[in-house]
Amino acid sequence: MSSHCLLPAALAELFAQVTVTRKITVADRYGMMAALCDDSIGEEELRVVNRILYALKQGRIRVVDELSATSYTLLQTEM
Repeated sequence: MSSHCLLPAALAELFAQVTVTRKITVADRYGMMAALCDDSIGEEELRVVNRILYALKQGRIRVVDELSATSYTLLQTEM
């Protein structure tokens, strides 16, 4: 069985990318959902997710059907 761990600074990088491009991919949204299900998510990471979701709700960013906007994925699979 595999487990997931949040890559350091992945959410911060996603937030920076979303802020610049004003868009988020479906894959990045699923990565955020997985991060929220991770029991080890910190308070700072939770704030980042909340800010991204708030911007989505306000229409300041939009969901696009592209590859991930970040240079690496939010989750890394460990064996």
